[in-house]
Amino acid sequence: MNGRLTTTGMIMTAMMLLPGCGDRGIEPPKSPVTTETNPGATDTRSIHPPPAVRDRLRIQPATLRSIPELVTAPGEVALDLKQVAKITSRIAGQVEQIHVQLGDRVKKGQPLVAIGSLQLDQLIEEYLVGKAQADVAENSFRRTEKLRTDDIVTEHKLIEDKGRYIETQARFQHVREKLLNMGISTVELTQLEQGRHDKGHQYTLTAPIAGTVVVQNAVRGQGVAPGDELFEIVDTSRIWVFASLPIEQARKFKEGDSGTITPRGGEAITAPLTYIAPMADETTRTIRVRFEVANLKGQLKPREYVEVALTLSSPPLLAVPLSALTTVDRVRGLFIEGESGYTFVPVDTGREGGDWVEIRQGVKVGDPVVVEGVFDLKNVLLKEHIGSGE
Repeated sequence: MNGRLTTTGMIMTAMMLLPGCGDRGIEPPKSPVTTETNPGATDTRSIHPPPAVRDRLRIQPATLRSIPELVTAPGEVALDLKQVAKITSRIAGQVEQIHVQLGDRVKKGQPLVAIGSLQLDQLIEEYLVGKAQADVAENSFRRTEKLRTDDIVTEHKLIEDKGRYIETQARFQHVREKLLNMGISTVELTQLEQGRHDKGHQYTLTAPIAGTVVVQNAVRGQGVAPGDELFEIVDTSRIWVFASLPIEQARKFKEGDSGTITPRGGEAITAPLTYIAPMADETTRTIRVRFEVANLKGQLKPREYVEVALTLSSPPLLAVPLSALTTVDRVRGLFIEGESGYTFVPVDTGREGGDWVEIRQGVKVGDPVVVEGVFDLKNVLLKEHIGSGE
């Protein structure tokens, strides 16, 4: 009996002790507290470069300045259509003489080709006959006017002679206009009237503009019809450059603004913006713009591709040279000179243009910024971090 009670007491004592032991057994171990750091990006300690590095540094204060916004687009050179002339025949005939050939530079009024034509000969004959008839009718009318003043002839005679005079003059002027429209000059018509025309059935087409012959379709003996294109002359001393801009960018510009045209391997040329399309392209939803470019040296060739650039001015912004910016541990910033050394400062940047960059946050006006030797300072900063075991 006593043995049974003793055993029961031991069991109850063990059960009272087990809960305490169980609580201590399941208590989770305390984890050590850890923090993530980025010493290169946020470290504000000053670094002290050696004299050789300091000698290569250049300091410039952060300042307020206008940073132009640069808008670029591919462009294509085209002919100025006012500088293009197609020379066509206005009468049927045959090429009898060619005065120029492909590639020749011509002046305005220079002879290009002489065409012989029986049709022209007929018109010249009509012109000479009409001129003679008009002169006779005019003399008759003037004489009748004087006789009518003296009451020698009747009013009916005066009216008949006046009508005949008007009719012959109209017929003569009609033939004259035909010849002028075909390229016969007034000097040549005067020579015809004076009987000094010695060119047979030929008439000469001349250059309407100065330029270069870029198309030649005429050869000697060739038959031509009215409208046949014989030559094309272009003047590339002034050309057009077209580009397409997104609608939101095109709205920022107006006619008269200046742009820069840069050919591949060539020098940039400044030119005025002379045309902004009133409608967007149906496919690309872009606005076509045009520049008129002085091309006196012929550096731009029609149909070549160029780079077009336009700039927009801005109000004064806090800015530093682009050369001052660097990246440390994937953080963009710059170095500020202080009394105890140089400090890397992360910054928030904005607009870039003209080798300058806007600083929205990180520095203030007048802060001494390192603008040359930044790479050397970055190397010193990284070496100090490695040496400190960070």
